Amino acid sequence: MKKEQVIAEGILEHVGGKENIRQLAHCMTRVRLQLKDSDKVNIASLKKVDGVMGVIDDETLQIVVGPGTVNKVSDVLSTMTGLKIGEVAGDDDLSFEEKAQLKKANIKKKNNTPLKNFLRKIGNIFIPLIPGLVASGLINGAANFAKNAGVDEKTTIMQILLVLGSCIFTYLAVLVGWNTAKEFGGTPVLGAIAGMFLFNPGLAEIHIFGDALMPGRGGLFGVIFAAWLMVVIEKQVRKIIPNSIDIILTPLITVLIVAILSLFVVMPVAGVLTDGITSGIKAILDIGGVVAGAILAGFFLPLVMVGLHQGLTPIHLEFMNQFGNTPLLPVLAMAGAGQVGAAIAIFVKTKNKRLRNIIKGGLPAGFLGIGEPLLYGVTLPLGRPFITACLGAAVGGAFQAVFHVAAKSIGVSGLSLTMLIDDNKYILYLIGIVIAYAFGFLFTYLFGFKEKMAEDI
Repeated sequence: MKKEQVIAEGILEHVGGKENIRQLAHCMTRVRLQLKDSDKVNIASLKKVDGVMGVIDDETLQIVVGPGTVNKVSDVLSTMTGLKIGEVAGDDDLSFEEKAQLKKANIKKKNNTPLKNFLRKIGNIFIPLIPGLVASGLINGAANFAKNAGVDEKTTIMQILLVLGSCIFTYLAVLVGWNTAKEFGGTPVLGAIAGMFLFNPGLAEIHIFGDALMPGRGGLFGVIFAAWLMVVIEKQVRKIIPNSIDIILTPLITVLIVAILSLFVVMPVAGVLTDGITSGIKAILDIGGVVAGAILAGFFLPLVMVGLHQGLTPIHLEFMNQFGNTPLLPVLAMAGAGQVGAAIAIFVKTKNKRLRNIIKGGLPAGFLGIGEPLLYGVTLPLGRPFITACLGAAVGGAFQAVFHVAAKSIGVSGLSLTMLIDDNKYILYLIGIVIAYAFGFLFTYLFGFKEKMAEDI
């Protein structure tokens, strides 16, 4: 039996069976399940399934199985449950007890604070875009790396690569608008129109109060807000429009209202907001230097731990939109590097075969910037190594901040981020990674791990 089949069967066994799954989805490393009755889940047994590296018991049950594997496990689960990826089981098929449990879950909304809910929504908007962002970022980075090395950018292959690498960033506002409307329960194409409108070059020809409009003013935050307005207004308009003409008038009225609001409200307000966020973070890094870099890198793993790190994606993209690069990404990338160093230290010290196998399985992905396997399979369950990994990350983050290392595109972190580093500071970035590796290793080897910690792994 294939590994993916074994993992999928183990998951189903401990989440209450296929009948208990309401929706199936996945991101780069995690299978995401919405359940009808969360009380049927056995978290402790789920964590012991061979191949499961960690479990996050949140509003959506998240099961970490690692990059590559997650796609195959999700496909197997899809076949076993009859649910397509992203499809929701119909409420008509639920029993009275299941509907009661679902209502209870919706009311409870475990760990649902306004901030976490906001970041989770942002994450849900950007998570589906990450594979494209990573692929395009790496293509763009490789092409620019070759250009800096002296390759003629006018050659056909270079022109193709540069165009291909820029595609998703050129039309990103459209994709973000689509996903925003979809996330908030509206018509996706209306959200896409919001993105098209706010970034349309034709806005530069329009003058309001004597000033020309600036296409893209407010960035992706503006797109998210405008697409959310599309959803709100669409639902309100639909309440008063007769069904016979709903398909004609509801989208028309919605688009016209949101277009006017976008020009006079959304773009100015979102512009001030994005300017404040990006300029503030840039000032903190420029002025704070060592301290700012250490704090940002050292506290990033806790965000990853609860799955809220994707909420920072629009900030990186807005940095790129305003300044051409993001100084925040190389700093935060040190979180994964500190964890790699901690995992290596544990591998050197421990005699626990299962723990060593988990580390061997997670290290390749860790070096390439995907830290969840090591986070949920090693450092977090052990406790103290999680802290020493954060300390190692803080040292690396301080280094990146001092030397103003920035990324000109977005992608996974770790060694994979090297080709995306701006201003030819590749060596400095790699030195920072080695520093994070080294201090993560030292802190963990000296203070973070004792063999007795591995007894329950």
